Amino acid sequence: MSRLRSGHWLALATALIALDQVTKWVVLSHIQLGETIVVAPFWNWALAFNTGAAFSFLSDAGGWQRWFFTGLAFAIAGWIVVMLRRHASDLHLSLALSLILAGALGNVIDRIRFGAVVDFIQWHVAGYYWPAFNVADSAIVGGAILLALTQLRPRPASGDHA
Repeated sequence: MSRLRSGHWLALATALIALDQVTKWVVLSHIQLGETIVVAPFWNWALAFNTGAAFSFLSDAGGWQRWFFTGLAFAIAGWIVVMLRRHASDLHLSLALSLILAGALGNVIDRIRFGAVVDFIQWHVAGYYWPAFNVADSAIVGGAILLALTQLRPRPASGDHA
């Protein structure tokens, strides 16, 4: 495989942001707030707007959280771009960072446009409902899991050369 560059990872993040935004556009065009569409016995489409962070953290904070989370996402995105430039050839680390970057920016677009994040995937079992989420959230979670796994993998000793 040819040497990967940060541009490849940024292109992947851009594609995932586009996928996130297209799915949200489809949902906003076809589902009304409060409407639930059953997909499977454990899965619904249900439009929700989250003004907070994960699991609606700080959703009732009065509005300042919109700009706090937007600024935080931009700061994290900047750090990730730097890390991608430094570690572009590290497949697992760069994939994890690209997923997190895409998720953060996908949700920040919503915060700027709507003042809240558009969520629509709802899972449930035995009357217990997981908070609604979206493609960007899935990318963040997948990236965070992959990032944690990359930290667990063995590293070559300082004198070893691969």
